Amino acid sequence: MNDNEKRDDALAAEYALGTLRGNARLRFQKRLLHERELAERVARWETTFSTLDSHLAPILPPEKVWKKILLDLPAQTPARRTRPYLGWMVAAGLAAITLTTWYATREPELSPLVVLNDAQQQGQWLVSTDSQRQQLSISPLRPAALTTNNSLQLWLIPAGKTPVSLGLVNSQAPTQVRLNKLTLAADAVIAISLEPKGGSPTGQPTGPVLFSGKI
Repeated sequence: MNDNEKRDDALAAEYALGTLRGNARLRFQKRLLHERELAERVARWETTFSTLDSHLAPILPPEKVWKKILLDLPAQTPARRTRPYLGWMVAAGLAAITLTTWYATREPELSPLVVLNDAQQQGQWLVSTDSQRQQLSISPLRPAALTTNNSLQLWLIPAGKTPVSLGLVNSQAPTQVRLNKLTLAADAVIAISLEPKGGSPTGQPTGPVLFSGKI
């Protein structure tokens, strides 16, 4: 695949996974209306993801759980009459506090950056980044079992330079990584190697590189 096809495949994977949000998702949905090949990519990823939870069986909580929830709910009390403008002032203050808190704590919107392939060139990990390229999210597309004696370590490999460790990644769930002062330059490679438990003892990859992708 060329670079455009790789990016479309990454977007399709994130769209099917449900992590493509905001304006990026709206733009992608408009493209789906006119690009048949893109829609087929989404369909393939949806088929892949649909098997991830096939082994899970739904469990209904017993009736006593619902009864306990009802008993724990606070009793309803009649609302006291108060001045209308006072209620509006309180509501406005709470809204302002809530909005400020939301802006301060919301997660940054992430966009696909690269798909990490295995030795068979099959996409196994989706790497997304924020608009400032200071935060990464590394999501396993096909969660894999890992022995207790090993860890998966993430590396940033700038073109012509030595690998820089970005820490360990979870093989079963997304991992968030802060880049701090590191730069995601063009032609750099993001890779995951198999290391001893706790990570490489040397600061450089010591085990085989299992997954990689060029930015």
